[in-house]
Amino acid sequence: MAHEFGSFDYVIVGGGTAGCLLANRLSEDPAIEVLLIEAGRADDYIWIHIPVGYLYCIDNPRTDWRFRTTDEPGLNGRSLLYPRGRVLGGSSSINGMIYMRGQRVDYDHWRDLGNPGWGWDDVLPWFKRTEDHWGGANEFHGAGGQWRVEPQRLSWEILDAFREAAHEAGIPKVTDFNRGDNLGCAYFEVNQKAGIRWNASKAFLRPARQRHNLTIVTEAHVERLEIAGKRVAGLFFTAGGELHRVTTRLETILAAGAIGSPHILQASGVGPAPVLAEKGVAPLHDLPGVGENLQDHLQLRMAFKVRNARTLNVLAATHWGKLRIGLEYALFRRGPMSMAPSQLGAFARSDPRHPHANVQYHVQPLSLDQFGEPLHDFPAFTASVCNLKPESRGTVRLSGPDTRSPPVITPNYLSTDADRQVAAESLRLTRRIVAQPALARFDPEEFMPGSAWQSEEELARAAGAIGTTIFHPVGTCKMGQDPLAVVDGRLRVHGLWGLRVVDASIMPTITSGNTCSPTVMIAEKASAMIIEDRKTRASETLREPAPVARPVQETA
Repeated sequence: MAHEFGSFDYVIVGGGTAGCLLANRLSEDPAIEVLLIEAGRADDYIWIHIPVGYLYCIDNPRTDWRFRTTDEPGLNGRSLLYPRGRVLGGSSSINGMIYMRGQRVDYDHWRDLGNPGWGWDDVLPWFKRTEDHWGGANEFHGAGGQWRVEPQRLSWEILDAFREAAHEAGIPKVTDFNRGDNLGCAYFEVNQKAGIRWNASKAFLRPARQRHNLTIVTEAHVERLEIAGKRVAGLFFTAGGELHRVTTRLETILAAGAIGSPHILQASGVGPAPVLAEKGVAPLHDLPGVGENLQDHLQLRMAFKVRNARTLNVLAATHWGKLRIGLEYALFRRGPMSMAPSQLGAFARSDPRHPHANVQYHVQPLSLDQFGEPLHDFPAFTASVCNLKPESRGTVRLSGPDTRSPPVITPNYLSTDADRQVAAESLRLTRRIVAQPALARFDPEEFMPGSAWQSEEELARAAGAIGTTIFHPVGTCKMGQDPLAVVDGRLRVHGLWGLRVVDASIMPTITSGNTCSPTVMIAEKASAMIIEDRKTRASETLREPAPVARPVQETA
């Protein structure tokens, strides 16, 4: 028997990047009662806030769901760790902090797919509204918002040389990736404030926590939505070992991310009916696109030994070096402990046939065999390159009716000829950059994957050997009107009342770059639509009489 938790105007599932912003915006009106449900704990873990602490947050049950993919044929049968934030702030609490919007062509493509209001000129004001850019307000940037953007507090000679080499290879030096055309090479700007991570919880949730009309429940696992006919009336969640039922007067909003949102929908009977029936879930609303259209950026990690270069491999190899790194951060909030996982970025065309930048580099003054393992004991740098517009499409499927069982994540990396071709082109382009005069004094020597891989077929196999996720899953509840679309242009779930999805899962196609800030934009735009709909729509959902408001229960 479920305990009655109460009734709210809006129930938000997921206290991550989108959920924190939604909770802030929807609770601004004191007459609106909002409940935010998060499966993880508060973001009071020290390694969340020290930028280099992502090393201790990923694959840590304190902060990460610790998902894995299926064995991937395109990756030579390997299964990958698939990190997703399980903490207030969500993946913005464990990610690389890189501030990136994507390109004009990304959003204009969304618009042209039948989603009016989602073109570049439409979304740019929403990016600017959230932003507090270190350089101040201008045509492309905002100031005074809550999403802080700053330059990194470090530089590396080897990265400066790579930037010069990229310029010699035809990739121009730029200062700003976020003006609509990303082509160029520069140090990334990051979501930090004075050398400390700036996550969605700090930006959006903390300013709203004391509002009497906002209830935040942490360590609460959503079991399923409650669906009455074609209306979502609320949901069931478990917290403290007890099952609770909460009802929704206006809308339930899924903001559980590109993995969590489709998983909850499927466990609730919303999704492709044959898949649900096979897994023991009664189909209540056949929506074939739920969990389909999974897209992600696969990074190909090329690594090069160097001579006469200061890299983190050497700097962190001694107790004195580690002490120096710690003191620099403690005293000045600078240096390697303030590092985002990747410091230098570049956007390029893997081949001249591409009209826009189609690959992105994340360049690091370090190397290691794979994430979570020790740094190598020799000086080296890594140049990871990813296909920004993969054609491969994967799936997220429930493994059974219990949402505590991890979903089955099948990205299908490198499953198309075009993706394998871009992978081969990307490896060749990296070699061309590294062969430029600017890097010659460091005598770079490729050891991952190694120069023996040369032919198209060999390079495709090499990509499968060194490829890994760069943590950008999107698209599993995509926006549109086609048969696989899950939500409309206002992010309402097709065929159901009182339910929206607001997170990276609604992207029809993946953006050109890191996906955190596009998710912030989506939530900002969605919050305005939700508020507008409450004031102006006369739908059946909004005509239902609201129950008598109860005192807000503070549980976090």
